[in-house]
Amino acid sequence: MMIPPRPRKKPMSDINVVPYIDVMLVLLVIFMITAPLLTQGVNVDLPQAASQPVEHEEKESLEVTVDKDGLLYLNVGGDEKTPIDAETLTQRVSAVLRRTPDTPVYVRGDAAVDYGAVVEAMSLLQKAGAPSVGLLTEPPTSE
Repeated sequence: MMIPPRPRKKPMSDINVVPYIDVMLVLLVIFMITAPLLTQGVNVDLPQAASQPVEHEEKESLEVTVDKDGLLYLNVGGDEKTPIDAETLTQRVSAVLRRTPDTPVYVRGDAAVDYGAVVEAMSLLQKAGAPSVGLLTEPPTSE
């Protein structure tokens, strides 16, 4: 009686990587389509000022937006396009800063908003525990 020969194992160099490449290309397309959808917020007309651009950091920042009517919006915790009250803003910001105390905090104030509303937002952020607050502006347009 003759024993059939054992099937030979494929060496590691013969692994077919084409399916992995296909999966990576599909993921790349998905990320390319969804990335622009992730940047959302409230439309405000930021004041124009000659200033240095903010250094891009890997960690997410807190952005409080004050629109032309003086309503407050926060880019963390809930719908970014729904206005929140001062107490909710203070609670959410303090919760984020307790978890990650080195999170940068910025205020985006509409150019048409009363200066007092922006100062009030900065005061609320200070009460929530923000060590420093930056103001976001648009660079001046050269016409």
